[in-house]
Amino acid sequence: MERWRIGQGVRVVQERWESMEGEAPAGASPLGLVERRILGVLVEKARTVPDTYPLSLNALVVGCNQKSNRDPLMDLQEIEIQDCLETLIKKKLVARVVGGRVERWRHQLYEVYALDKKEIAVIAELLLRGPQTEGELRQRASRMEPIDDLEILRGVLRGLMERNLVVALAPLERRGAQVTHGFHAPDELEGLRQRAGAAGLEPDVPRAEARSTGGMEDLRQRVASLEQQVAELTSRLDAMTHRAV
Repeated sequence: MERWRIGQGVRVVQERWESMEGEAPAGASPLGLVERRILGVLVEKARTVPDTYPLSLNALVVGCNQKSNRDPLMDLQEIEIQDCLETLIKKKLVARVVGGRVERWRHQLYEVYALDKKEIAVIAELLLRGPQTEGELRQRASRMEPIDDLEILRGVLRGLMERNLVVALAPLERRGAQVTHGFHAPDELEGLRQRAGAAGLEPDVPRAEARSTGGMEDLRQRVASLEQQVAELTSRLDAMTHRAV
């Protein structure tokens, strides 16, 4: 396995790397909501603002509580995130980076699940927002890694579904069918399937209303994009501030 390095004098603290060698796990184990948010933020910031990654605890708090590209919105405190980071270390999904002025954190999803860039972008988007349609997922994940069309996305999803890292909540041929990540607890996943099934019984939206809804969705996406840019600038400022200390 290729070891990840930051620079001279900085090392990644990881117990028993050897236990992670070999084949990737067959599927995902259930994670709590805060654990999923932390992993999603670590992947997102690594892909969108790499100069601030690995993340400090302060940057993680900001990212977890960010108002754009998040569902549900959260208001987590440092102690809650610290506790979850320790749990994620034990699960070998996160590593502590020491040696700089502040302690920092990185995810280990590449190592644990042998994901490629498109796969990890899809997983991260689902961790950050939960169930989404293919169209929503392609557009949102493309900010981390280009996914040119739905056929490419479907190929990515098929590979992830075979490994139980992504779950379809309804047949994908159904209009508006959603997928989600495989880190839900069984009862949580069953509730999502029931809601998706009930939504599938609702009548189609008339075309005029659909056009209006589409216009509002475009506006929401533009606002979310602007909020994301502000969040990324905030992360860069945080990193510059820590370097100056």
